[in-house]
Amino acid sequence: MQRTRLAVDIGGTFTDVALEHEGRLSTTKVLTTPSAPEQGVKEGVAAILSAAGLAAEDVAIVIHGTTLATNAIIERKGARTALITTEGHRDVLALRNESRYDQYDLNIILPEPLVPRHLRLPVPERLDNEGRVRAPLDESAVRALIPLLRREKVESIAVGYLHAFVNPVHELRTREILAAELPDIPISLACEVSPEMREWERFSTTAANAYVQPFMERYLRRLESELRGMGFRAPIFLMLSGGGIATMETACRFPIRMIESGPAGGAIFAAEVARQCTLPRVVSFDMGGTTAKICLVDEYRPQTARSCEVARVGRFKKGSGLPLRIPVIEMVEIGAGGGSLASVDAMGRIAVGPESAGADPGPACYGRGGVRSSVTDANLLLGRYDPEAFAGGTLALNTDAARTALAADVGLELELDHEMAALGIVEIVDENMANAARVHAIESGKTFEGRTLIAFGGGGPVHATRLAEKVGIDRVIVPSGAGVGSAIGFLRAPFGYNVVRSFYQRLGRPDLAAVNAMFAEMVEEAERVVAQGNPGAPVAQVRLAYMRYVGQGHEIPVPLPLRRLQADDVATIRAAYESEYAKFYDRLVPGAEIEVLSYEVTVSTLVPEGPKAVANGGGSDAEPVRRRRVRDPATGTVAEWTVHDRNALTVGKPIAGPAIIAEDETSTLVAPRWTAELDASGYIHLTREARQ
Repeated sequence: MQRTRLAVDIGGTFTDVALEHEGRLSTTKVLTTPSAPEQGVKEGVAAILSAAGLAAEDVAIVIHGTTLATNAIIERKGARTALITTEGHRDVLALRNESRYDQYDLNIILPEPLVPRHLRLPVPERLDNEGRVRAPLDESAVRALIPLLRREKVESIAVGYLHAFVNPVHELRTREILAAELPDIPISLACEVSPEMREWERFSTTAANAYVQPFMERYLRRLESELRGMGFRAPIFLMLSGGGIATMETACRFPIRMIESGPAGGAIFAAEVARQCTLPRVVSFDMGGTTAKICLVDEYRPQTARSCEVARVGRFKKGSGLPLRIPVIEMVEIGAGGGSLASVDAMGRIAVGPESAGADPGPACYGRGGVRSSVTDANLLLGRYDPEAFAGGTLALNTDAARTALAADVGLELELDHEMAALGIVEIVDENMANAARVHAIESGKTFEGRTLIAFGGGGPVHATRLAEKVGIDRVIVPSGAGVGSAIGFLRAPFGYNVVRSFYQRLGRPDLAAVNAMFAEMVEEAERVVAQGNPGAPVAQVRLAYMRYVGQGHEIPVPLPLRRLQADDVATIRAAYESEYAKFYDRLVPGAEIEVLSYEVTVSTLVPEGPKAVANGGGSDAEPVRRRRVRDPATGTVAEWTVHDRNALTVGKPIAGPAIIAEDETSTLVAPRWTAELDASGYIHLTREARQ
């Protein structure tokens, strides 16, 4: 008998809940409660259990993901944090790596470090690049900081010393000293949070972990308490940015690894849909209330990376944010959601996002106090939403409020009526998403040719065909449960953990004994974390080395054998490096020496295929339930679009656009020149007519 599993994803506007029970999947959405996110979780969980006729004690596992850590950094609402670092290096966070994300901007703005300079505290100590002690830790200097930390009311401490990723002895001793006098203040060590070379990225990641740790731990413990109060006895696990699941204890210790947990679930959901439909090359498109996320998925695996940025000050510009050196599913994320606010900029252009109305007060049409125009308001005035049936009829939309907001923010200044203002807003947000997708593909060295767009999230199916047209995609899939895709993705994720260690080696003169010993420690650490979540479960393991030619600035991942390395393996590893290098850079560098900078181990449980969805449609035909006047953003023309109930669609019977397929959690727009058809799994396949 399959265990009952519950997944919850907190977004900026909605909290999504998915329940898997006896092969059936139930979903619901409720508004997020920003002041106390756990209350929205309780509301959604109570609603879905009631609808399924289940009690809290029937649930065997709870999986949770949230963007709360991201929001805390962007909004600068984290803890008062201090950074203790090597004497002479207190300004690493401010100096960065001296690169400029826009070399021609003379007034360039860089993100402020999370730790102000007066709380970046130097301590005499020094290790060399091989971890040998050059200057011992001045323990008296560490103790002398304690009165200052108390006086400044520091709530969290980050510790980052030069070269401690090779030898953590000084960082570990610093924690011992501080913890003895400040037992209630959490301490994040760089050697544990991000044990890799490059001090700016390592210190930035550690500072960010410390910055969000008190807030996230308090929230997670409150959530745990609330769920236990509801009668839940099931263990609670957290979704990580890299696509794995970890225990509550791991998440509380390293909350920075949850920074992209919600979007990661969405990418996993898209990969599962791609696998079910045998589509090896797809684009995951997740548009929620606050942001849109786009990820490339090849061979049923989302694209991954070892780092990401948060709180960018330059739109679409790499290097303009705070770097985080953590395993992530790589995607582009922009402020283009249903709640993204619209305005007219200084040049008289319509601008959309990144600021969002969120859940409170929400878009103007929600009638909850919001007065500024948003993408949701624009979609409503274009006829793309039914004001009486939005969110399954649980949230009636106020058309008059939307009209007033659009006139005030856009229409009056540009002398446009409310529908043309709405048209401009929707077209701008679609172009913003398309532009972000193009940039992401180019930076990844890939194209959209031959790919299928998998659209989900509350806004994804609404904007999917227009986005597909803009980037040259002719096929879109809207899976069942699309409105809560990230939460469903949590149910498909493995228990997994990733461990990285920096260890410099020349491939021509490797110390294989040291590498094998390090791998043994890394595997043991990863397996220990995974076993906490699913003891005894079979696991898979991946080993990588990050390598480059000597003198180059960036390394690439190269797979390694899953066993002790031997001398005969060196030639095989060199050949594997050259094969991977050719994929990135086309041509090799004959005779150049190769170096290894870091090693990585990922251990994850094997995930059985989830229950395959079955079409709910029981209708005898595809006749519309009503008609609605809709303005097409692509042409600006107004026509009567047919509206169909997704639950009444017939498998295999096509619906020609223009049409709308409505369901409780989202709506799928079938634009002119597109055709929709329901498959046996309940997925909507949208196909564009052949282009002339």
